[in-house]
Amino acid sequence: MSRTDRLYALMQRLKDGHLHTAEDLAAALQVSVRTIYRDMETLAASGVPVEGERGRGYTARAAITLPPLNLTEPELEALHLGLAAIGAADMADLAQAARSLSAKIDAVLPEDAGAAAGSFGFATYPFREAAEGFRFMPAFRAAIRARQKLRVTLREGEPPQEVRPLHLDYWGRVWTCVVWNETARDFDTFRIDRVTALTPLPGLFVDEPGKSLADFRARGTGR
Repeated sequence: MSRTDRLYALMQRLKDGHLHTAEDLAAALQVSVRTIYRDMETLAASGVPVEGERGRGYTARAAITLPPLNLTEPELEALHLGLAAIGAADMADLAQAARSLSAKIDAVLPEDAGAAAGSFGFATYPFREAAEGFRFMPAFRAAIRARQKLRVTLREGEPPQEVRPLHLDYWGRVWTCVVWNETARDFDTFRIDRVTALTPLPGLFVDEPGKSLADFRARGTGR
């Protein structure tokens, strides 16, 4: 049984209102008592209203719970971006709710997800920057689909650059864009949250030898 399935099974057992000892739960789920202790800490951290303690037993108060959800990586990215935008907004109640929800998600992500502990939480990353980048995401997506050049400024005071946007990548909190930089006459990769100004340019571009996404990937490098 996977950890996610085990946590859900524990929630289902605890919701019956009875007191369950760690030993009984461990026997029912065929895991160690130590594992049950860790799972109870995880459930409590993720917002499940667990009551009880080691040596006495556990139960759960009535609460709103959801069945297990299987999220794709793009769905998890969309959830992250939404939480980032709300968490950085000037709405105290919603920002706190976004932080709480982020902590609950972090507590139940699969152990084998390949990310360090706390990788989804708000506390360890400047989410305001991610939220800043989110405002330009629709323009980048539209330009990639339409093959439209963009004029972008990456830092205040720096001259704008004309680019052909080719591909968006997500790096566990940071979105980057692969472009052919018309100004530098080379491929480039930059963080979306570093863009301070963006203007779509008239006219569309077509793939040219040495300037396509396939050429970038064949090169195997980027700045």
